[in-house]
Amino acid sequence: LKVFDYLEQQSATSNHWIWFHAASLGEFEQGRPVIEALKKEHPGISVLLTFFSPSGYEIRKNYNLADCVAYLPTDTILHAKRLTKLFRFEAAFFIKYEFWFNYMYVLQKQHIPLYFISARLRKNQHFFAWYGGWFRKQLKYVSHFFVQDQGTEDLLKSIGIINSTVTGDTRFDRVASLAVTAKRFENIEAFIGSKNLFIAGSTWPEDEKLLVESIKMLPGDFKIILAPHDVSPTHITNLQKLIGDHHQLYSDFNPNIECNILIINSIGILSQLYQYARFVYIGGGFGSNIHNIQEPVTFGCPVIIGPKHENFTEAIDLIRLGGAFAVHDKDSIKVKMLQLAKDDKFRELASDICKKYVSHQIGATAKILQALGDRL
Repeated sequence: LKVFDYLEQQSATSNHWIWFHAASLGEFEQGRPVIEALKKEHPGISVLLTFFSPSGYEIRKNYNLADCVAYLPTDTILHAKRLTKLFRFEAAFFIKYEFWFNYMYVLQKQHIPLYFISARLRKNQHFFAWYGGWFRKQLKYVSHFFVQDQGTEDLLKSIGIINSTVTGDTRFDRVASLAVTAKRFENIEAFIGSKNLFIAGSTWPEDEKLLVESIKMLPGDFKIILAPHDVSPTHITNLQKLIGDHHQLYSDFNPNIECNILIINSIGILSQLYQYARFVYIGGGFGSNIHNIQEPVTFGCPVIIGPKHENFTEAIDLIRLGGAFAVHDKDSIKVKMLQLAKDDKFRELASDICKKYVSHQIGATAKILQALGDRL
């Protein structure tokens, strides 16, 4: 229980703690705007930030607005009592759908308000099943649900839970601020020149095999950036073999060598590269789930995605509105890519739909802070 030794040391540094818990990096990004806003409004509070997954903890263990970052101790009554005794939280915030029932029970018993932010629930979860009585009871321990969409609020109401507010997804506040501060990339601008740009972002091998043919059929006024999810040397080499000639790696880019395809073999810049794209393909949808489409959409990029997108409100919304397009095989990818590349009017309309959608989504953080009022 080394984690508790560390937590004990840290808890002594302040008398005013609030707790944020995120499963991983994506959920942290949803909590981040709320942490920043609360710190601004209440500079005297200290923040404990816990993660379930190493991918969140390892990347954000030095996050400067958290006064203590740690892994979440296993969800037992004993651990929950120990943690709450150490920190004497003034409030706790769980992000999206992190249901740790022992912690929830102990927080409620100790009269510590618990808020869910950017919560999103689905009909097939235990809470809504015929056998879900025990699970439904656990939701009563939550002081308030700040939910992403009307569907979630309706599901909560269907089981008698009315302490919820539809605020939207806080991550839009985060990506909107990133879009405003996006920096210029001279190498990328040199690569594009006066042409248009198509980006395939966060791709997996399944995506890349399906995309290769369509990429080669894009009109001559398009340059292509491929930014795979996996940037290990092995995968980059495999991708180079798949593509063939006329490409360069970002790490070795030479503007004097003519090429149509640039492979991004580093991490951390993709979210800002979308500022240059006319339209994009976002990977993951032919595997377990699509990656984040909020970043390209914020820059007004119409998005092509694979079939596995049903867990993302913004994907479902934008497909319905006409700013995102679901594809299911090689042929449908080709049809949609060529339509977006060749039909300027169609592409510009889809781009406007994306921009308008984002402008309506921004503001979840402000709504949460307003609803919290003087509860903190």
